[in-house]
Amino acid sequence: MKYSQIHPKTRRNDPKDAPSPGTRLLVRGGFIEQVTGGIWITTTMGLLARRQAERIVREEMNASGATEVEMPILHPAELWRETGRWDKYLSAGIAFHLKDRKGAEFILAPTAEEPITSFARNNLTSYNDLPVTWWQMSPKFRDELRPRQGLIRGREFVMKDAYSFDVDEDGMRASYAAMRAAYQRVFQRCGFSFIEVEADSGSIGGSGSAEFMAVTKYGEDTLIVCPTCHYGGNQEKAAAHFEYPEVPSQNLEELETPDVRTVEQLEAFTDLTAAQMVKTIVLWADDKPVVVSMRGDLEISEVKLANLLGAESVETADARIVEEVTGAPVGFAGPINLFGNTKVPYYFDVSVRGMQNFLCGANRKDVHFIGVNTGRDFPAPSEFHDLSKAVQGLTCSNCKGSTFEEQRGIELGHIFQLQQGYSSAMSATFVDQAGERVPFWMGCYGIGVSRIVQATVEQHNDERGIIWPWSLAPFQVVIIPVNGTNETYQGVAEELYRDLTSDGFRVLLDDRDARIGAKLTDAELLGWPIQVLVGRSWDNEEALEVRQRDLRDPDVSVFNQEGSSLPTATMKPQELFEFLRQLRQKHENLNP
Repeated sequence: MKYSQIHPKTRRNDPKDAPSPGTRLLVRGGFIEQVTGGIWITTTMGLLARRQAERIVREEMNASGATEVEMPILHPAELWRETGRWDKYLSAGIAFHLKDRKGAEFILAPTAEEPITSFARNNLTSYNDLPVTWWQMSPKFRDELRPRQGLIRGREFVMKDAYSFDVDEDGMRASYAAMRAAYQRVFQRCGFSFIEVEADSGSIGGSGSAEFMAVTKYGEDTLIVCPTCHYGGNQEKAAAHFEYPEVPSQNLEELETPDVRTVEQLEAFTDLTAAQMVKTIVLWADDKPVVVSMRGDLEISEVKLANLLGAESVETADARIVEEVTGAPVGFAGPINLFGNTKVPYYFDVSVRGMQNFLCGANRKDVHFIGVNTGRDFPAPSEFHDLSKAVQGLTCSNCKGSTFEEQRGIELGHIFQLQQGYSSAMSATFVDQAGERVPFWMGCYGIGVSRIVQATVEQHNDERGIIWPWSLAPFQVVIIPVNGTNETYQGVAEELYRDLTSDGFRVLLDDRDARIGAKLTDAELLGWPIQVLVGRSWDNEEALEVRQRDLRDPDVSVFNQEGSSLPTATMKPQELFEFLRQLRQKHENLNP
């Protein structure tokens, strides 16, 4: 392609309200342009970048044995009512919905479990038809409360979603494992750093699930990672290990704490740390109160509690409810005389198990207890639950030998073991080997294809601009005539452009009548892996000046770095072709 054909061109200035390098560079480079909050135009170059991600996804989906279909974007409400998700999505305000001229209701697809399950119900009748995995790549829509960060949190986006149907749980797990391996290959081929973490299933439902996260400080999600065993989870799922040494029990004492309500105030008022306290929280879960006690330095995970209770929503109870449940104002709740004496469900976090001599509220205004011990001062709970957010510094629950570290990440993929929730709700059954009608065992698997483009730029950039990995670069080579009016340079550039394109490379010819400085600045901003300059070296020895964009790439060793802002070498045309073929072969070997 020729640069004169491409619009818009690069911008000199950064866009306003661009919180990350990815958004800033994609807008400045002319890859995307905002229409309104969460809605973006994908330009020619942006589309070329996304097409590379789509190509990799398509190749790996097909290689996994999945077959491509195309579900409608407009879903009838009756399908979503079968699973009960119509009311849930609309009440949560995350779905775009509409009525046709006859009053029939529809939803713009945020995902496609319902139509794909209906499709399976109509077409898969026997165990002989299974297993099957169908996949598609199409626009999805979600009415995000706060759309932000360019393509990362948009209201319209391109997603690859796949759905597996199996005869039993073992089959579902096998399909899940196959798709998990395919996802790992996709993200390895895309060329960015990612980790796989345990995840909560959220509104999709099901049992086990995992997320694939691009690691970047600009990520939305906090990831909890063990540097020793490499266990990882998001804060909604990761669990920590708690263990305390046995010490002699102290006497239980009352402590007057006038208007000392918060953990921070108690730390200042006493010589105790937050980790030596137990805080008791009253929450409101689906219009009912719930009490949770946990270590004072930790935070409640509403997601974990909702999963334990099977609740749709969990939030902190208001002051009136707290006083009704505990008999005291906010800040003075505790398990003594409350646990075992209230009809309100009461749960203990695993962080409390084994704690001794701790401080807690006395369920009386301006009073706390110190020297508290479970079993002596209040009944020992029969069970403990993981209800707190894991944070940096806590002990890994997997290896129990190292402490967690926190990283930030962008969710690019999410895979779920759905089990039989959707198929049972929609009466999607098949005849098994015993002649019985049973529901399908299902899995679902999503990749944010639009997100891949921006996540790549978030990781691959420097002060000059984008640094595209070879596999995702819209153009792998840019050819730049140093003097746009020199007919010799133009002729050589045109011939190189034709020959390299014919050889299968993605090539951009910068045919603009512009200063060489402007062309080089744009080439570095846009991040093409290889720059080929036709100029004085051609006059002297019919050679080309070849530059490599990525200073971190090991191929840089073939270049002479002296006298250039980027690693540079002089090559004859045939040497250039050989070098590019070797570079392509290297990447194909790394990412077959």
